[in-house]
This record gives sequence, structure tokens and C-alpha cells, in this order.
Amino acid sequence: MGFMRSVVLSALALAATCRGVIVPGAEAEPAVEKRASSYWYENIAKQGIAPFAPSGYTVYRNVKDFGAKGDGVTDDTAAINNAILSGGRCGRLCKSSTLTPAIVYFPAGTYLISTPIIDQYYTNIIGDATNLPTIKATANFNGIALIDGDTYYGDNNPNDPNWISTNVFYRQVRNFKLDMTSMPASAPKTYGIHWPTAQATSLQNIQVTMSTASGNQQVGLFVENGSAGFLTDLTFNGGLIGAAVGNQQFTMRNLVFNNCGTAIVSGFTWEWVYQGISINNCGLGIDISTSYSSNQTPPTSNSLIIENLSLNNVPVAVQSTSGATLLAGGTTTIAAWGQGHQYTPNGPTSFQGTIAANARPSSLLSGSKYYTRSKPQYETLPVSSFKSVRSAGATGNAVTDDTAALQNIINSATAAGQIVYFDAGIYRVTSTLKIPPGAKLVGEEYPIILSSGSFFNDQNNPKPVVQVGTPGQTGQVEWSDMIVATQGTQAGAVLIEWNLATSGTPSGMWDVHTRIGGFKGSNLQLAQCPVTAGSTAVNTACIGAYMSMHITSSASNLYMENNWLWTADHDIEDANNSQITIFSGRGLYVESTAGTFWFVGTAVEHHVLYQYQFANTQNIYAGVIQTETPYYQPNPLAPTPFTVNSAINDPNFATSCAGQSGRCAEAWGLRILGSKNVLIYAAGLYSFFENNDGKGCNNGVEPQNCQNNIVDLEGTLTNINIYNLGTVGVVNSITENGNVLAASSANANAFADVIALFRLASGSGGTNPPPPSSTTKGPTTMSTITTSSPPKQTGWSSLGCYSDNVNGRTLANQVQVAGGASAMSVEACETACKAAGYTIAGLEYSGECWCDTKFENGGGPASDGNAQCTMTCSGAPQETCGGPNRLNVYQLATATGAPPPASTGWTSRGCYTDSVNARALTAEGVPNGPTSMTVEACQSICKSLGFVLAGLEFADECYCGNSLANGNTIAPDGNAGCNMNCAGNAAEICGGSNRLSLYSYGSASV
Repeated sequence: MGFMRSVVLSALALAATCRGVIVPGAEAEPAVEKRASSYWYENIAKQGIAPFAPSGYTVYRNVKDFGAKGDGVTDDTAAINNAILSGGRCGRLCKSSTLTPAIVYFPAGTYLISTPIIDQYYTNIIGDATNLPTIKATANFNGIALIDGDTYYGDNNPNDPNWISTNVFYRQVRNFKLDMTSMPASAPKTYGIHWPTAQATSLQNIQVTMSTASGNQQVGLFVENGSAGFLTDLTFNGGLIGAAVGNQQFTMRNLVFNNCGTAIVSGFTWEWVYQGISINNCGLGIDISTSYSSNQTPPTSNSLIIENLSLNNVPVAVQSTSGATLLAGGTTTIAAWGQGHQYTPNGPTSFQGTIAANARPSSLLSGSKYYTRSKPQYETLPVSSFKSVRSAGATGNAVTDDTAALQNIINSATAAGQIVYFDAGIYRVTSTLKIPPGAKLVGEEYPIILSSGSFFNDQNNPKPVVQVGTPGQTGQVEWSDMIVATQGTQAGAVLIEWNLATSGTPSGMWDVHTRIGGFKGSNLQLAQCPVTAGSTAVNTACIGAYMSMHITSSASNLYMENNWLWTADHDIEDANNSQITIFSGRGLYVESTAGTFWFVGTAVEHHVLYQYQFANTQNIYAGVIQTETPYYQPNPLAPTPFTVNSAINDPNFATSCAGQSGRCAEAWGLRILGSKNVLIYAAGLYSFFENNDGKGCNNGVEPQNCQNNIVDLEGTLTNINIYNLGTVGVVNSITENGNVLAASSANANAFADVIALFRLASGSGGTNPPPPSSTTKGPTTMSTITTSSPPKQTGWSSLGCYSDNVNGRTLANQVQVAGGASAMSVEACETACKAAGYTIAGLEYSGECWCDTKFENGGGPASDGNAQCTMTCSGAPQETCGGPNRLNVYQLATATGAPPPASTGWTSRGCYTDSVNARALTAEGVPNGPTSMTVEACQSICKSLGFVLAGLEFADECYCGNSLANGNTIAPDGNAGCNMNCAGNAAEICGGSNRLSLYSYGSASV
């Protein structure tokens, strides 16, 4: 899991004697009867639909209608799991799907369970908000967790959960008490909630009560992996650990820990924000330590910022693993303290100690803390306060034009002071849906507003799909639990336009997301929008949106929480989660002159020009923010297929990239133009792939830079602050007015390159010299990235990160390297394996070397790509040596050239040049997947497709064509570069890095 830490602690309170921080299918549901609760959602008519689910499918299911008693006596496990599973859900062996969404509702009561509640994909598990139901483990409870959010079935690998955690989207659990106190202290380690997860997910309003007996092994929350998430309003009582968490980036707000052994244990993190955390009478507050020594950790590991920390009888605030006091405690408030690399604005310089706290604009505060507000559940209101859109004539069937029906009910309900309730469904609209001041909208299981038609398809005349207020209007709006999306070509669609200026209580948008393509009904899926890595032509039918969200110049005072503005990089419905190419122009654009915005736990991904852009605005709180560059860039380069619109401050790449080499014209992660008081508490800005190559920028062979720049500062700027900026796959982390302020190579960490503190007080900062080639080690939110540290021995090639299992080793033979485990390096392991007669070397857990001549026990490339090959080598901290149950694998080429082909009629042509940006053969063949790649398989698939040339590359890639393209020729170094054994047959050669083992069929010439 690595040992990178990038943590921001804001507005925390620690009390009593805790140390502060350590550093280093079933039948359809029966008819629903009215319940006794006053909770409006329990009593409202259940009319939600899933338009693409099987006939008779029901979205809403009440666990009592499936036999659960909730009486505190009956074992309700089977009934609850039947309610969740009913209707043919996406569960075991299903990678993902939006077709079968579900709300699983628990009325008040005590529900005994003896084994875990098994979550299914696209599920909201909700309890009565007026009287929280209790889920209570029996004394003989057996399982990983009371609620298991991603089960380890062991179907493909016992070390992998059912879903790839970085692809688990759109789910919630809220309004529960979890009780583990009946379990004996001697019981095996058990979690309240097991929650590896990704974007658009949340836990809210949950209390976990654990044993306080000595020696108990109970943990309230366990998150071991994933790519984002949001937690709020959670309480943990007792237990060994309150929350044990590791994920790419997370936002955790308003958490309370009482009487835990340790409140929080932080595993691997890239960027993390704890906001408003209260820790009371715990032995230890937050543990972000590592068991590794200082010479095994990257320069910026354990980057930490603490701000506004209140201590009450806490003897030590920050302590090292050696026991040394880094920051004394007592009864006091720590204004700000940190450690890591800083730029103010020039750098880097290393620091550890007191720093000046951010200057916080008063408009962002409630007292001394930043304003926050949890998603409203309206639990005090009667059901008569809600108006259903389906009862008002909207269909939600994804076919009927629901524009008029929706507009009518929004207008009438708002005028009457009622809340608009969007039943589950897909609501197609063909013109702008307008939300007036005073409106409150709440969705059931992420209902979708789906734009469609020519009205939204003019790039030169963009139109909002949903417009909140008109320019100049004032008032307040509350909006929660919905998705805005597009259908087909929508080149002029602005999914959300926010014009409203709010005074007093801010407007709010909670769990409202945009989704462009990648799901059933979008008409922007794999069939319509496959990747086109071998072609520079733009598929204009896949221009899905102009902009995701525009906060206009007249808007102000908006609180946004847990929002994901996503252009799909893969097809959620596809059995293989195949990548797709969809074009959307811009992400989140804020140009409000009055400002005052809170972006709490937000992410914006895969837009062509930029993800976040703050222009001529002010007073912004943001944390965590997270971005990804489109996977297809630089094919094409930005702004293609859009045109630059200077009226909305579009970046002009033709100007900014003039004279620059490398990959310049690619989407910005963050732009701040002419603004002031922008306070960012953790930002993860990632560039994982180029041209959908599936290898990433840390494959051990290619230069580790997908793009040149990712943060752009321009114009007159005042009070710009970023805590814990993590960047991946970029040469320069920060530029200002075209000058480099921070090179990523100067801030290396295990994954993202991290700057703990960036501060630009006013005006323009200085410049740093151009950086050398980036040494970023890049992570991924997809499962296709391949390798980490480059091999240093001639003849060895990196194959990437492979799964392993102590009960069935992928490589069967462990060998000792010279100097022992403490001297482990990639080179040392390769040398030891070669000396022992092996051709495959694998490094695991920092200090283990494993060898073989073939892969054993079904071992293969890890399903989560490089995500868990994160441990640095014990003898070479600049290299990566696998992880827990993960091997960095290298293979020794056993031949100097490609062997004769086994397929009749094919002739070997030798080793040829290739390039990801200028392919020698422009068609791609995929015979049975990359792990099965052989010379014969590639030849066969190319022949079946009508091609006479077949080329194999990088051990597992197959390309086809009828002639060589883009000036590629026979390799100038002969067969030296074709040195990788085929993934499916180690006796054959399948090219190399940017090298093709080329074959021709029959009399074809080259």
C-alpha cells in the first residue's frame, strides 16, 4: 500500500489523554404497507423505476417486506440480504452496472445479523432518519464486517475483492446504529463497515459502538483501497481502532471518536482531508506512521498540515515513531503546523514546525471554522410536504419528453413551499429545465435528468440543461441526490448553470453529479465511442457536452458537497469496463465576482480544456479536489474538437504552448486566473494515460510524463494557498504566467509528487529553472496500468504488477540476494534469479525476491493495475518492490530475435520501430486478452480481420495492418529492442518497448 501520506487536518478537537498524531435474483417485492414511522420517505408512494432493468424490477425494497423482523431476537441476515439481492442485481462476478439500482430501506428496529450484510452495486442502504435502526452482530457473528461493501469471494484471486475498488461508484449508507458489543473480546478482527470505494459514494449519520474490553479486535470502519469517497457525521465508540483507512483521496467531515484504542489509523493516502474531527479519551489520535526506516521513504512522505487544532489535556500533539515530541500538547489551540516541502512561492524547502495559518475570509466562516452543512434529509417534515414528479405526469422512462411535466411540478411545488421529489428514473428533457429561487429538490436513488436533441447540440450557442436561477436572481436552492447527464451528441450542453446569488443560509448541492456517457441510455457507450488510439480522426458523434458546470458571474454563496463531474473514461455496463473516448469541453468553471463557495469533497474528470477553472473570483474553500486528464490525450491535443472561447477565459494552447516541446496542449487540472482568497485543502491532479495506451506514465520504460503542466496561475493573484498538492504523470506541478514554479521531480513520493504547502501571497512569484525529466511514480483509477520501477539489467523487461498469494505462489521459488533482504533492489533480484537459472523475477513486500520460469497457480497481472505495487525496495528507495500480495515482475529475454512463427504461411520480418503516437500498424487485435498473447494468436486474429501484417509489442499487445505507417522501419539496433517474452508463451518473443516483432502473411511485402 506504500507509505506516502498527504494529510490535512482542519478544525480538529482532541480531548483527555490521547496522543495527537504519530508521524513516519429472488422474487419481486410484495406490496408495501404504510409504516408507523413519521419519516416522510417511509410513507411516500414508491413509484421509482429502472427503465433498463428486467420487467417487474423494483427499485425500492423494505427489508421487512422480505421477512426481516427487526425485533432484536430473530436472525434477520437472510431476509436483509434477500432484499438487497432481489431482482438480479450486479453482485458477484459483475464488474459494474447502472441497470439495476436499488434503495434498501430499514424501518426503525434492532436487526440481528450473524454474517455480513452484502452490498450490491449501485445501492443506497438507508435507515429511518427519525429513529435510527440498529444493526446488531450476534455473539457468534462470523465475517469480515457487519456491512460488507466489497466482498472477497476469491473467484479470481483470494486477495482481490469482487469489484475493482477504484470503479465502485454511486452508493450510500446512511442513518444507522451498528452494535458490535455482544461479540466477545476474543473474536477475530471484525469491522463495522468494510468500504473500499470510489467517487460519488458516501457514509452519513452512522454510529458504531464496539467493545471496550481489553484485547478486543474490533474496528469501526475499514477502507483498504479505492479512489475517493466522502464520510460525514459518523461516531465511533470503543474498539481497538475507530477507523482504519487507506485510499487515493478522501474527505472525512464531522467524525467523533470516543474511547477508542486509536481513533484513526491511516494506511496509504495520496491526499486526505479530516475536517471537524473530535477525538475524546482515545489512547492515540491519528496514526500516520510507517514501519519503514527513514532511508526507505520518499523525500515528501508523511506530508502533513494541521490547522486550527484544539487540545484539551493532550500531553503530546505530534510525536515521531521514536517517541520524540515534534509538537507539544497541553490545553491549547494549534493555529497551524506542518511538515514536508513548501513553496512560498519559490522552493522547494523542507520544513517541520509552526507555520502561518491561512488567512480565512469571514464570508467562508461559521464562528472560527469553515461553514459546513450536512445533506438535508428533511426528517422533521411530513410526507405532505413532498410532491412526486411521477405523480405530476413525468414518466422517467428515458424515452418520453418529460420537460414540460418536470417544469410544471418544479414551479408549482416551489410556489407552494413544497419539496420536489424525483422518483427513481431517467427523465429525458429537450430544452432547459429551470429551477427557481426557493426550490428544494431531492432524488430517490440518483434519478437522472437526461438532455437530448438538437437544442443542446450547437457548440457555438451553448445551452444549460439545468439552470438554477437566471442571471441577477437572488434566493436559495437546495438540491440533493441526483445526476444530470447527456444523450448522444450534445456539443452545446452545459449540464448545470448556477446563476443564483444567495444571502443568509447558503444554497446547497449535495450528492449531485454530472455524468457524460458510459451508461445505458446515454448512447455514448463502447458501441458508439470506442477508443481510437490508432487514428487521429475525431468521432464527432461522441462530443457529449460543452461544459459540466458553470457558476456564472452573478452567482454567490453556494455550498457543494460530494459532487463528481465525470466524463466517462470507460463503459460502466461493459463486462470488461472497456475504455471509451468521449469529448466534453470544460469541467467546473467559476467566474463569480462576489464569490463565497465551498467545494467539499469534489472531483472533476476527463474534460478537454480543463477540470477546475476559477477566473476573476474570490473567497473559495476547496478540499479535497481531484482531477484526471482525458486518457486519450494527446490524441487529439486540446482544444480539439472544441474551439477556444475567450469570452469564458478558455486557455489558448496555441499561445501558451508555442515553442514548448513535450506534451503541452493537454487539459489543465486547475486554473486560477485573476482571483483572490482561494484556499485549497488537498488537491490530487492526475494524468495517468496517453492515447489510451493502457500503460500509464510509470511503466518503467517510457518517460514518466504524460503532460507538461497541470496547475496554471495567471494574472493578478492574492492569497492563493494549496495544502498538500499531489500530482501524477506531469513534468511541472505548478506554473505561473508561463513560468515554472514547481517541478514534480523535486517533490517525489511513492505515488503522487507532493507539495505540502504552496502559498502565493500576492502578485507574481519567482521562477525556477526548467526541470529534468520527471521521476513521478504514477497511480491509476483504472486497472490497466502496468509497471513501476524500471529494470536496470540488460535483457530484463518489466511486466508490471502481478497478484500473489501465500497459499499459492505466482512465482514458486524464493531466493536470497547478495546482502540479504535489507539490500533488496530490482537489479539484485534479477541477478539472483538469473544465477539460479530462472527467467522471471518478482519483488514483493520491499525485501522479498521470487523466481520462476513460468507463472504458477493462476497468477497474473493484478486486477487493480499498479495500485498496490507501492513499496519501495529496502535497498533502493528510488525503486518499487511490490506490496502485500503484489509482485513487481520482470522477465529475461531468452532469445536475440523472434523465433520462427508456428502458424503456416507467416514469415518473420524482424524487429521494427513503433510509437504510441505514430503506430506502425494502425489496427489492434485482441485475441483472448493480453495474458494469453502468443505469436500464433496475434497472427490468427490479424488474418481473420483481413490483414496481412501482424506485429507484437510489449509482451502482450497485437497490432495488424496491410502496410507500415507513419515512417516506421526496421529497428536500427536490430533485434536488441525486441526482447520481451510473450505473456502467453515465454518461449516466444513479443516485441519490446516501442518495438514490434513483425510478421507478414503469404507474399505480402513490407
